[in-house]
Amino acid sequence: MRALLSAVNLLDLLATGAEPVLVDVQWNLTAAGGPPGRDLYAAAHLPGAHHVDLDAELAGPPGPGGRHPLPTAQAVQAALRRCGAHDDSAIVVYDQGLSFAAARAWWVLRHFGARDVRVLDGGLAAWVAAGGATTTEAPPPRDGSFEAHAGGMPVLDAAGAQALARDGVLLDARSPERYRGETEPIDPVAGHIPGARNAPTLDTANPDGTFLPGERLRELFSRTGIRPGDRVGSYCGSGVSAAHQVLALHEAGIEAALYVGSWSDWITDPTRPVATS
Repeated sequence: MRALLSAVNLLDLLATGAEPVLVDVQWNLTAAGGPPGRDLYAAAHLPGAHHVDLDAELAGPPGPGGRHPLPTAQAVQAALRRCGAHDDSAIVVYDQGLSFAAARAWWVLRHFGARDVRVLDGGLAAWVAAGGATTTEAPPPRDGSFEAHAGGMPVLDAAGAQALARDGVLLDARSPERYRGETEPIDPVAGHIPGARNAPTLDTANPDGTFLPGERLRELFSRTGIRPGDRVGSYCGSGVSAAHQVLALHEAGIEAALYVGSWSDWITDPTRPVATS
């Protein structure tokens, strides 16, 4: 099943009386102080949407596992129950437009057992462009019954990523400059996992932030050397933009594992090799 839902299709769905659980994950990596998406949510969001914080609820505390390690099942369960989700709920996640945070939410919720999760393609920006209404009013917490269980999506650890770079296809979703080790604006070590192939996830999006069509995504990923039957994985700096790439791969018909800790986890062990090129 396709994971993307256009703003027009969401408007049509809501017009039928359907009530999917709307999850707002607007997020700003560079925000200073406080939940980095809360101000964006307070300024404008879809009517009825509940805000879920990427740092606090879709990731564990930063540390040896990287900047955005896996959250606990309990944290995800509490967040989805607050949004009113049940095990069989249809869930639509969105962010402000580029879908990096929304893709991370899609991946995390799928990993913890949510079966029907869609990403609003183009996020809030696409919704407004399609004539959708916004609000500043936050709905009250709801009382869902969702039960979270890990294991719904394939995961890589450092050893698995290293093996995949050798025996399969490991994609590095960061910019070419970060991949080559020419610059590193966030992490203390620059470079990439030896054997990984650079495939910037920004290349999978249109200028307006929506994803390229499936056929163009297949063509794009074929240029990385992915062949039918290959095992594929993705990593980035901390498992957010790589989740966007895993979603793009899914839309291209390629299922891939996510190295959740990504580069920020890889470099916590100084004995792990670092490549620059």
